[in-house]
Amino acid sequence: MIPLCCNGVNLPEIMLFCQCSKRGIIVHMLTNNTILGVVGLAGAGKTEASQHLVQKTKWPKIHFGDITAQGLKELKLEITEANERTFREEMRAVYGMAAYAILNLAKIKELAATSSVVVESLYSWEEYLILKKEFGESFKVLAVCASPAQRSKRLQARALRPLAPEEFESRDISQIENLHQAGPIARADFTVVNEGERSELFKNIDIIISKLSA
Repeated sequence: MIPLCCNGVNLPEIMLFCQCSKRGIIVHMLTNNTILGVVGLAGAGKTEASQHLVQKTKWPKIHFGDITAQGLKELKLEITEANERTFREEMRAVYGMAAYAILNLAKIKELAATSSVVVESLYSWEEYLILKKEFGESFKVLAVCASPAQRSKRLQARALRPLAPEEFESRDISQIENLHQAGPIARADFTVVNEGERSELFKNIDIIISKLSA
């Protein structure tokens, strides 16, 4: 590891790590801080998990979905499940499947220079690979999981943009098949099963925070 310097002063928070491979030398941006991606299918509890992480750690949060909401607002389109899906897929048609990681990368680097960062709604396998390439072992993933029945029940009951059972099933299929969302969940460094009360979810997340802080 080679510390970066600014006016002769070492910056221990940011480092470069060079790794030799058959394809040459891969340069990672490593930080003593953690970039923690929170992943999971709709209704698993990503938002609750991310909010608790931010509340407990005071880490800044980047929500990949904010780009979608802002884009629809600029296009003067209603924020609906169908419009969000269309916008996401069009963005990925233009920038590739790693679109949201690419578009948020500069902001993540800026925040990671001084703090650990929570990244909510990382979806695709390609987004995962971009962040892993950039941050190496400093990038970790927390998967929040729940059964389809439990997730559907939650999404039907939520106040903001509830999903009917057929919409829920369509979204699951789309996210798995079109957004390649299963990869980051399968490769998560930490997995929390969220089938019970929020207090249980938060207790399990606190254990993960302790591990990251060790």
